[in-house]
Amino acid sequence: MCCATTIFILFGPRLAILVWWIINPALFSSAFNIWIWPLLFAVFAPFTMIFFLIAWNLSPGISGFDWVLIAIGIVLDVSSHGGAGYRHRDRFIRG
Repeated sequence: MCCATTIFILFGPRLAILVWWIINPALFSSAFNIWIWPLLFAVFAPFTMIFFLIAWNLSPGISGFDWVLIAIGIVLDVSSHGGAGYRHRDRFIRG
């Protein structure tokens, strides 16, 4: 069960980004000027990218409440990257 959860957390948002890009590529081209930014976001910060695209889709441009959505994405990304290290911290101390 733990492996299934890990796989879902790792590939779930990236798969959602891929499906969203296939369905609505115009949103990606309007939100990002060059192709490298969506690629980097999808690899390193997929939750932040999803929330950024949601905020961009609500109103072109980022202002006001949109920053709260982006902050939620950042918190989810940091927690997904840092959660495994916190859980396995005893493995390195005890050997």
